[in-house]
Amino acid sequence: MSRVISWLRTHDQRMFFYVNHKLNRNWISAFMSRITHLGGATVTIMATLGIWTFAPKMISHIGFQAFISLALSHIPVIIMKKIYPRLRPYITLPEAITGKQPLKDHSFPSGHTTAIFSVITPFVVAFHWVGLILVPLAAIVGMSRMYLGLHYPTDVLAGCMIGCATAGFTIAYFG
Repeated sequence: MSRVISWLRTHDQRMFFYVNHKLNRNWISAFMSRITHLGGATVTIMATLGIWTFAPKMISHIGFQAFISLALSHIPVIIMKKIYPRLRPYITLPEAITGKQPLKDHSFPSGHTTAIFSVITPFVVAFHWVGLILVPLAAIVGMSRMYLGLHYPTDVLAGCMIGCATAGFTIAYFG
C-alpha cells in the first residue's frame, strides 16, 4: 500500500508542477485568477439562487436542484478536510507559484471544484448539449486551483467526484 501512495504522491506532484510551472504565462495567470471565482461561494450561490428564483419553471427546477446539490456537496468536503488535513501545495512545496491571496485551510478536497461540478451537473443532465460548454468550463476552474498553487490534482479530482455524486443524488431525489 505504501508503494501505491508513494507512486500517487509522486505523480500528483509532477502533474501539479506541470500545471503550476510549465503553463505559467502572464495572460494565463490573469485568466486563471478570474475564472477560479466561478467555483467560489459568491458566484455559485448567487447563480443558483438567481436561476431558481427568476428562471422559467422548468429551468427554475434545475436551479433548485443545483442549489440543493451545492449546499449538500459541502458536507462531505468539510468532513474530508477534517479527516484528511492535507497541507496546500504552496505550503509543502516551496517552489510552487501561488496567487495573491493563498488560503490557509486544508487542501483535500477542492471546494471550488466541488461547487462548480455540483452546480453544472443538473444542467448537463437536463440539457446534454450544454455540457459542451459547462464541463470544459468547470474543468478549467479545477485546473485554475492547481495553477494558482492551491490544490493538487487529486484534490481537484476528488472535488469533481464529490460534486457530480452529490448532484446525481440530488437529481434522483428531487427529479
